[in-house]
Amino acid sequence: MPTQQTVLLVGGTGRTGGRVLQQLLGRGIGVRAIVRSGGKLPPDVAGNPNLTVIEASLLSLRDEELQQHLRGCDAVISCLGHVLSLKGIFGPPRDLVTRATMRLCRGIEALEPAAPVKFILMSSVSVNRPGGLDTRRGSLERAFLWMLCGVLPPAKDNQRAADFLLEEIGPNNAFVQWAAVRPDSLLEGDVSEYALHEGLVNSLFAPGSTNMANVAHFMCELATNPKTWADWKSKLPVIVNAAALNVTTAKPA
Repeated sequence: MPTQQTVLLVGGTGRTGGRVLQQLLGRGIGVRAIVRSGGKLPPDVAGNPNLTVIEASLLSLRDEELQQHLRGCDAVISCLGHVLSLKGIFGPPRDLVTRATMRLCRGIEALEPAAPVKFILMSSVSVNRPGGLDTRRGSLERAFLWMLCGVLPPAKDNQRAADFLLEEIGPNNAFVQWAAVRPDSLLEGDVSEYALHEGLVNSLFAPGSTNMANVAHFMCELATNPKTWADWKSKLPVIVNAAALNVTTAKPA
């Protein structure tokens, strides 16, 4: 009988992270959720036998404590982000996503697991792939993004976290494999048909849309579906609602 999968989730009290938590538990996955306050978790997950709640600040955990929570996990999902408020955008820590990504990946490496652990990061379409691979982004848009990274800490933070995965972890790490999911404008709504692309689909000046439930579904697929992982590991897939593109895809199960 196959053993139950275990996922470490950070950011599980957020709007997308809460949906990831619910969907993982709905699939029978064991979840360890590191949260500042367990009271902010979705109410319908309380008492679920597959959920272990760790009330702590990720960045405040000692290395040994973090490694203990990582030990035995098959995947790590980070839905951490900056709250959309003046304090959330401009207050500390301005490098939350980058520091969390580095600590989690270095913690996995320190454990030297027998099989690579999947690290799945919720990122943003403001993030560029290196080498001009996002060809839809013209010079004006690149200049605008450069300005955003200088003015808005979250934009710089998300880019630095992706750069760390691309440049420091890379595609051939013995202990960590990764994918960084880039949704467009986040919306409420149920899981629906969505489309995945290696590169950008819309301009920042004419954004598309992505249901948070769809982002959660895709991140859960990355964690649990070997084919999905093989297709998207070491990449920065863009996810958008199929309706926003006027295309038809298979509806997720």
